[in-house]
Amino acid sequence: MRRCFKSEEDSLCVFYVPRQFCIRVYDLSASTVKDRFGNPEMMMTLFPQKLLNRFRVPAFVVLAACAGPSPDADGGGRIYDPYENTNRAIHTFNRGLDKAFFRPAAKGYVAVIPRPMVNSFNMFAENLSLPGQMVDYLLQGKPKEACTTLFRFVVNSTVGFAGLADPASDFEIPRADTDFGVTLHVWGFAEGPYLELPFYGPSTARDAVGVVVNLFTNPIDFAPTRPINNLGLYAEIVRRLGDRGLYSDTVDSILYGSSDSYAQLRLIYLQNRRFELATDNEDAYLGLYSDPYSDTGTPVATDATDPYEDPYAE
Repeated sequence: MRRCFKSEEDSLCVFYVPRQFCIRVYDLSASTVKDRFGNPEMMMTLFPQKLLNRFRVPAFVVLAACAGPSPDADGGGRIYDPYENTNRAIHTFNRGLDKAFFRPAAKGYVAVIPRPMVNSFNMFAENLSLPGQMVDYLLQGKPKEACTTLFRFVVNSTVGFAGLADPASDFEIPRADTDFGVTLHVWGFAEGPYLELPFYGPSTARDAVGVVVNLFTNPIDFAPTRPINNLGLYAEIVRRLGDRGLYSDTVDSILYGSSDSYAQLRLIYLQNRRFELATDNEDAYLGLYSDPYSDTGTPVATDATDPYEDPYAE
């Protein structure tokens, strides 16, 4: 799922690419393990070894302490960041990686490839993600949304030339926008601590688990015949490359124009994610400086407020 925020110029999508995690690793020798973060009541379900072997990853999976209540209280407006020092170090690494490799590659990509082709590649990647989102809707107990997502996938995969075009939107078939992090929220799992993931960007313990699980839940990845292994992953990387290039100025203003890019990115991510989960509305995107808990969504920045300051910082 992309994280989108309205700005005066355009929509902004903030993200990096794949996937290591700064939270603990557990062996898959047992079906469940007790939480190691201090609450013996928390239990975490593990995945079958054959799923992990299929994706050529080690015989363990990252699972977070998000099964019980945490000081963040999800919609309470507080930021729970007990690993801030580690997160800031990872943020510095991610920003350096973006500046050295991802940013110039993205700007070169959109400079060479015409905008309509970039949009088509983005739609292709989005279309490949739809079967996985259909599974998430089923797990959330939303059969209507699951059927709509499947219908959208069929239309765009046929009439839309494998997703390179988007006739489903012309037919007013709603877009899908969910992930396993949303599923965990529906199941009652708490947000957990804020995390900055290497190569990926802002997340929470719950959403980090969602990122891992979404690697395994797309039926396309289990098709007996497919042209390229992990095609969905490669397409998603290209999509993120395109979005990074298309919205380069806005992303740069946060990563390189902010007095504290870590706090600003953390604030934007958490406010938008909590607002999205609270409203369950795919069109509920926030302004960069909007208060997600106000009725009007008016900006919270004033003459006496630094717009890049984290209002929740101690």
